[in-house]
Amino acid sequence: MSELYIPKSALVVVAHPDDIEYSCAGTLALWADGGAAITYVLCTSGDSGIDHPDIDRQRAMEIREEEQRAAAEIIGAQEVIFLRHRDGLLQPDLELRKELVGIIRRVRPEVVITGDPTLIWMNPIMLNHPDHRAASLATMEAAWPTAGQANLYPDFDADETMRLHRPKKILCTGWTQPEANFFVDISSTLDRKVQALEAHKSQMRGFDMAALLRHQATTNAAAQKKDGQGMELAEAFRMTSIVDDEWWEKTQGDPTAARRDAVSSLA
Repeated sequence: MSELYIPKSALVVVAHPDDIEYSCAGTLALWADGGAAITYVLCTSGDSGIDHPDIDRQRAMEIREEEQRAAAEIIGAQEVIFLRHRDGLLQPDLELRKELVGIIRRVRPEVVITGDPTLIWMNPIMLNHPDHRAASLATMEAAWPTAGQANLYPDFDADETMRLHRPKKILCTGWTQPEANFFVDISSTLDRKVQALEAHKSQMRGFDMAALLRHQATTNAAAQKKDGQGMELAEAFRMTSIVDDEWWEKTQGDPTAARRDAVSSLA
């Protein structure tokens, strides 16, 4: 089995509280244990996710944000950011893209994780939520190429904390990932993944979360066994390498550093 890849930093962008716990929390726990700095971004606060006559939108938002912070603490994330767009109405527009570019440039992650914006049919009886696709598409477009392009946002360009940034890798996660090419063994962190999901108490409706997540991890592992890796419990990702290892090591994601290096080599 190949050595576990642990980035120095990872930024995870999803639509709702509990999306991370269903999809990639086992991997994030491994990375956090290995010293990675983990940042969560929630595009909405799941304010439409509590259907109770005595709980209004504001209170629902407070409950779900509190649950997400508790789940993040279990996994070991350092920062949780809520953008507070309307749950159920999220759009992958230029406003959201700019918000995400600002976060990417500030956090400067080695890896960006989001969902799969192309996934509509999850299985024969389930469609992917439109908010999931919107968050994922906006994230993909922010991470590449926008966060690394100059002259798009003058207000960012004038701020040293908003330097251009290109992540090393983008990983697409999800309940299912048909085009997976990167698998992580989560045998040692599945229990924490379950704990983190169960921290979303408002969303638990008597389901056996341990059995549900174990089934998902077993299915993912079965898919990767075709490659002979032999995992029993896995999370699956579609990974794209935006820049190569050598470029990343020289620049840590800053395109202007690469240009300065090229100019100095000609002097």
